[in-house]
Amino acid sequence: MTALVFGIFALALTGPVAEWLSRARWPLHAPRAAMALWQSIALAAVLSAFSCGLAIAANLLVPGPDGRPTTNPLDEIKSLGVVLWLVYVGVFALTLMIGARLMYTTVRVGVRTRARRSAHRQLIDLLDRVDRSRSDHRFLARDVRMLEVEQPIAYCLPGLRQRVVLSEGVISRLSRDELEAVITHERAHLRARHDLILEAFIAVHAAFPRFIRSKSALGAVQLLVEVLADDHAVRATGPTPLGRALVACADSVAPRGALAVGGPTTLTRVQRLSHDRPARLAGLVAYVAAAGILVLPTLAVAIPWLTELSRLVTAG
Repeated sequence: MTALVFGIFALALTGPVAEWLSRARWPLHAPRAAMALWQSIALAAVLSAFSCGLAIAANLLVPGPDGRPTTNPLDEIKSLGVVLWLVYVGVFALTLMIGARLMYTTVRVGVRTRARRSAHRQLIDLLDRVDRSRSDHRFLARDVRMLEVEQPIAYCLPGLRQRVVLSEGVISRLSRDELEAVITHERAHLRARHDLILEAFIAVHAAFPRFIRSKSALGAVQLLVEVLADDHAVRATGPTPLGRALVACADSVAPRGALAVGGPTTLTRVQRLSHDRPARLAGLVAYVAAAGILVLPTLAVAIPWLTELSRLVTAG
């Protein structure tokens, strides 16, 4: 029964719950709370999947007082029945697969992303055209790089050596306030390490099989990351300069591993700037829900391990 409960909980969080939340409109008006809820859902889904696997392993192996298995998994066929035993083994194998894919994807995404950023950082440092002797370039900080490109481009490269990359087209077309909004937006990404949040969600998204996970959950988190950076820019310059800058940079592109100011979410974000109404009640409910969602799987994973550890220490 424990394995069934946690299995259903993990499936619900990665499927219908994530799908419902990705379609809701209130997260745009309470982005911090919504991000906390998304993070708790992702973590709870992973913990629930592992809890399901641990519960099944306990049923198949029957650990003794010293924590070691006292039975052969095949011996449980008689007591569980062939069908239920096969279900247990299948779900346990799925849990192991999710865990293995999660570790593999986390390492792969992290290594590849950082390699791309390092190579691209070296390239833009060589192509930098910022002339700080010019009066219109003096306000650009040392971490800003300018590319000699007419197309409006603005993005940031996270990491230890952070960069904000602007094109000549952006600098020439935007006013001082609009340019400040763009730079503040990108620095908000760098300061909050939104890249790490996205990497974690990409890893969780890839770990679960396609027939389980929500297709739009990752896109919803990507939108929230941009909304959070927008809020920082609004506090610095106001909504009007940011809105104009977003429209001007709507077609802005960025290499993989970077965070661009424009993109497919631009229209939604511009509309939000003119119709933003803080959803404080929804935010409070989201924080409470985030805490509640984490309690059950966290305790379910922690308590058995602590119990077994205490048993082993006592037996030793």
